[in-house]
Amino acid sequence: MALPTQTAPQDRDPFVTRRQITWAAICAFLGTAVLMFVRFFFPRALFEPSPRFRIGPVSDFAPGVDERFRQSHRVWVVREPDRLFVILAKCTHLGCTPNWIESENKFKCPCHGSGYDMEGRNFEGPAPRPMDRASVELDAEGQIVVDLSRLHSCPPAGNCTFDNPESYVNVSGARG
Repeated sequence: MALPTQTAPQDRDPFVTRRQITWAAICAFLGTAVLMFVRFFFPRALFEPSPRFRIGPVSDFAPGVDERFRQSHRVWVVREPDRLFVILAKCTHLGCTPNWIESENKFKCPCHGSGYDMEGRNFEGPAPRPMDRASVELDAEGQIVVDLSRLHSCPPAGNCTFDNPESYVNVSGARG
């Protein structure tokens, strides 16, 4: 009976292992390239919330600055005795989100120190102009509707009064 012959370790071809590693690396590279090519046809999409949204009736807002919508929509709702308006929480210097400091009654940008009063007008720091205001209106149900696709802004170094009727809601004539 013949026994199977075993090859001695020194008889194996050292290039076979190198060849296998080389082909494995080439296949891995080509496989990755094919996956990247296929991934190209499924682009990444960023789904943003609608720029038009409801924030509730006027009665939901006390006088002063309301920060409820700062995280979700990046806006502040400001109610004064005679009107209500919405400020976009974006510094006009470089786009950082300022903080409302109630004890000092001002918005302060943490990036470069721009300061804004309660109406969003700049009074300190490098900000070139006041913060933008969103268009607001009352719908048929008495809900405040904010439209961030229509912003109202003031020119740099100009007298800014925000007298555009779309930039605020009269509180005295509002239901709710």
